[in-house]
Amino acid sequence: MPRKMVVIFGASNVLWMVFTVSQAFKMEIFPEHRVIAQIGDVISLTCRTTGCEPPSFSWRTQIDSPLNGKVKNEGNNSTLTMDPVSFNNEHAYVCTATCGSKKLEKGIQVEIYSFPKDPEIHLSGPLELGKPVTVTCMVPDVYPFDRLEVNLMKDNKLLKNKEFLEPMERKSLETKSLAVTFIPTNEDIGKALVCQAKLNIDEFDFEPKERETTKKLQVYISPKNTVISVSPSTKLQEGGSVTMTCSSEGLPAPQIFWSKKLDNGNVQLLSGNATLTLIAMRIEDSGIYVCEGVNQVGKDGKEVELIVQVAPRDTTILVSPSSILEEGSSVNMTCSSNGLPAPKILWSRQLNNGDLQPLSENSTLTLTSTKMDDSGIYVCEGINQAGISRKEVELIIQVAPKDIQLIAFPSESVKEGDTVIISCTCGNVPKTWIILKKKAETGDTVLKSRDGAYTIHKVQLEDAGVYECESKNEVGLQLRSLTLDVKGRENNKDYFSPELLVLYCASSLIIPAIGMIIYFARRANMKGSYSLVEAQKSKV
Repeated sequence: MPRKMVVIFGASNVLWMVFTVSQAFKMEIFPEHRVIAQIGDVISLTCRTTGCEPPSFSWRTQIDSPLNGKVKNEGNNSTLTMDPVSFNNEHAYVCTATCGSKKLEKGIQVEIYSFPKDPEIHLSGPLELGKPVTVTCMVPDVYPFDRLEVNLMKDNKLLKNKEFLEPMERKSLETKSLAVTFIPTNEDIGKALVCQAKLNIDEFDFEPKERETTKKLQVYISPKNTVISVSPSTKLQEGGSVTMTCSSEGLPAPQIFWSKKLDNGNVQLLSGNATLTLIAMRIEDSGIYVCEGVNQVGKDGKEVELIVQVAPRDTTILVSPSSILEEGSSVNMTCSSNGLPAPKILWSRQLNNGDLQPLSENSTLTLTSTKMDDSGIYVCEGINQAGISRKEVELIIQVAPKDIQLIAFPSESVKEGDTVIISCTCGNVPKTWIILKKKAETGDTVLKSRDGAYTIHKVQLEDAGVYECESKNEVGLQLRSLTLDVKGRENNKDYFSPELLVLYCASSLIIPAIGMIIYFARRANMKGSYSLVEAQKSKV
């Protein structure tokens, strides 16, 4: 609120003192004697003299408190300005004018108040028909509040009156309130709440002494009587269309929202119109549809179930843990199929001749402690009055390699130049990998086998050694090994045995050694003794 200048002329003197002055020296003070100003505004007190050029002025409070204002002297005038007015300005002020030996004094009482804003009306909640609501009228920043009176009315009918006559313990701005609880009725629609606040300081003339706030009543009625109409029917054929219309009563008129309940419990919002039309309907459109009428104070809902009839389709099989298993483990095969009415589930196993062997009518087929014989094609069928939908899954039961055989044909002992076949086989285990290796200290050599067989034409001596067969699949592996012995032929003139090579190398070292021994022995005989150490020293 903008500050304003307050100048009010009083009717009587509060304090005046006149010292001996001549008839010509006179003094006036404006406003006269008493004035009231609002906290935050600006007020000026003025002293004016005649009969003295120029006089001197001074200002003080009657109880010698700080002025809390600014003094400005101009010729015969002196002005005390308080900007802004505060609690510290509530005093009796005295103006003293001096002209030579003559002195004049006049006083003025400054009163303060605060009544800056219109009342505020607050509601505890929306005005809902038939439900209690509390109305509070608040008057902010009032001083002195013991002069405050508040009236709360509904149109011209007084609901409550209050005067705040409790004593003030200190000077402060206070917010005072008046509360009333009532139950809205149909008669309250269109009426208004009125809060009147009066500051009863009758001995002063100021504006405004009364403030008022009006709030029109908005009475709400929560939505009710929600209804749904469906055309042509709630049971529909796939590809058809349907129109659903919803209405709801309330004040203000409820807004209509359409939604669909999902399988996970959530709700999918579809439309904010009263009419919902679905075309080219599919099985996924079946379900529960919800219409809600909503306004500021509540909501009311209605449900309708749509059924789209179709033949079974989208049949699926879920295998846990896997369709490829280790022998002895368990497996769950779960089948689902979409259709209306809900399809019946039938599990079968496909035989070698193509016929189906019925197994179960439950959605989940469980096999425990599986064997290789359980491998095969399993069939799930979703069946209702409209048709059949079929899905297959192949189950593979694996076992670790076993019954592995590693042989050398014609024998594990052959002669140089012969032909030998090394063959590895693994009995009754499908999808088994066969790896043939020749072992050596420098590293194994993988042999290029065919169907687990490796042929060596014209065996050489270096072909002798250890051969290993590794049979493995996803489940495990098994090893077998054999030792191939290759003998040299007797009529081979160029045959040079390793033993002769070793003997030859040894003899080439022994002969020089014998010569050295004979040499040192002779020298020892000449000297009468022999020392190998001394002999070595003599050569250094």
